[in-house]
Amino acid sequence: MRPNIIFYFSDQQRWDTLNEDIMPNVWELGEEGLLFENSFTCQPVCGPARACLQTGQYATQNGCFRNAIPLREGEKTLADHFNENGYDTAYIGKWHLASDLLPGVGCHCEKTAVPKEKQGGYKYWRGADVLEFTSHGYDGYVFDENGNRIDFEGYRADCINDFAVEYINNHSGEKPFFMFVSQLEPHHQNDHGHFEGPKESVEQYRDCKIPEDLAFLKGDYNEEYPDYIAAVNRLDKNVGRLVGALKEKGLYDNTVIIYTSDHGCHFKTRNVEYKRSCHDSAIHTPLVFGGGAVARRAATDCLASLIDLPPTILDLAGIEIPKSYSGNVLPVEKDDVPERDCVFVQISESHIGRAVRTKSWKYSARAIGSGWHKPRAVHYFDDYLYDLKNDPCEKNNLAGNENYKKILMEMRALLSREMVNAGEKKPVFHKALKIKRY
Repeated sequence: MRPNIIFYFSDQQRWDTLNEDIMPNVWELGEEGLLFENSFTCQPVCGPARACLQTGQYATQNGCFRNAIPLREGEKTLADHFNENGYDTAYIGKWHLASDLLPGVGCHCEKTAVPKEKQGGYKYWRGADVLEFTSHGYDGYVFDENGNRIDFEGYRADCINDFAVEYINNHSGEKPFFMFVSQLEPHHQNDHGHFEGPKESVEQYRDCKIPEDLAFLKGDYNEEYPDYIAAVNRLDKNVGRLVGALKEKGLYDNTVIIYTSDHGCHFKTRNVEYKRSCHDSAIHTPLVFGGGAVARRAATDCLASLIDLPPTILDLAGIEIPKSYSGNVLPVEKDDVPERDCVFVQISESHIGRAVRTKSWKYSARAIGSGWHKPRAVHYFDDYLYDLKNDPCEKNNLAGNENYKKILMEMRALLSREMVNAGEKKPVFHKALKIKRY
């Protein structure tokens, strides 16, 4: 029997928030299934990360290298593959793949219904293209697949989860389903410039310890971290409610639940905002495979990339993986899966950046030019080199240190390989004129 698959997606969630205290329900899913300790995004910004998931290709391959670039017409999504293979499909929450950047050009549905042809092929729809424009931490609206507005009252993460529970309760069971739940939390509320946790639980986290990779740098974590953690905890409670609904309906034993995030959050320590950086605070994400259809495999430290999730999801459903997919199948059900030697990260908007991370080292390079207007370059300059074994908080940038020239050259070669494999031109590397300290 083919499993139901639920992909539960948070937004801007750090990997270290997944623990027994803050996320006991998701932690339990990982203990009963599989928890990846070394999971990383392939694009630390919202729209591109989502495009990578829906298409199975890197952002420069699918064309969505920054926010406000819609999926190309005719692009085959995860939903299309599931629809063709006898699944019901549902999308709930933030989409971020329909509206264009320039006013008056292309499609603009930031606050209105996403046209049916831009819903990625999902049959059931309770979504908004830019959920932070149609809602705040409390109250807002989404649309159904026919463009009808649906208002909600209460904490946003609860309401988005309500739509997912409603789908489960109403599912006929005639077909297996693939449901994508895309929460906005714990992402900051753009127009308020503030993270918005549930009001009744923020004080509980007022004295929460600031992570070491943030505390030695200037940022806004002292003001924002309590709301952030409260929002993550509320996501966990909602996952618990969803699991409860599955069990009540008798669906849990035949369901795979995947929990992850699009990228992390560095709280304005590495640049002027929260992401778009090569640092682990921005790229390291939680990743759990759980549910009754996942055999217990405990935790693994193998490297995993967000680009690996589309082929893994299709593999779990017994669906043929397209040759166009760039990722690898992760060892969820299979033991003989080759392990990655690195993860590859493309960075846009803040700059044109490329990075590779192994278990021991990280190297990042940047090009001259606008990360908003240019998806790629040929000439790149050394930006960061970190010894992760001895410097896990990335305090000491070794890119300009002659004692590490051999490692630098090896990491350049690794990055070059990954860029070419992703369809980019072979890069030319240059020594940076000025190296950042951190």
